[in-house]
Amino acid sequence: MDKNQTLEVWMRGPVEDVPPLLQPVAHALMQVSEDLSHYTVGLQEQLLWVKPLGMASVGFHLQHIVGVIDRMFAYAANQLLSEEQFAYLANEGKPHASLTLRELIKAVAQKTAWAVNQLRTINESQLTEIRYLGRKRIPTTYIGLLFHAAEHSQRHVGQLLVTIKVVLAPNAF
Repeated sequence: MDKNQTLEVWMRGPVEDVPPLLQPVAHALMQVSEDLSHYTVGLQEQLLWVKPLGMASVGFHLQHIVGVIDRMFAYAANQLLSEEQFAYLANEGKPHASLTLRELIKAVAQKTAWAVNQLRTINESQLTEIRYLGRKRIPTTYIGLLFHAAEHSQRHVGQLLVTIKVVLAPNAF
């Protein structure tokens, strides 16, 4: 095994063509995709939408990661959310018998790769510019929205890992 493959993404060095100040965002997003691919191996499809102890399901976390990256990057680009984005948000966590774990993991991988590619197009001199969040237009910054996409996605990976542990060992409590 390549030594680099055993290191976390941030330890492997800079992501090509991503501005230096956005390296932590790229690293965190790439780590999300790698962690999900690794930690969901062997999870049975019938456990995808289980909500143990009222917690959010694995399926919700996977959908939400895609959605939050999409929404935060839209706000960072000074865009309002589209009807499609609002529809996606409304459906996060709703069981979809046709969606498989593999498809959801692939959707996260595609969205994180897309986001890293978007980072490559950003001019660092604009990172402190004001941007607005949501319908209430809460003021924030360009870098704040990008960072939030990454850290919020990481937070949901952690929650997903706990959910997986619980659904795999429901008698542990």
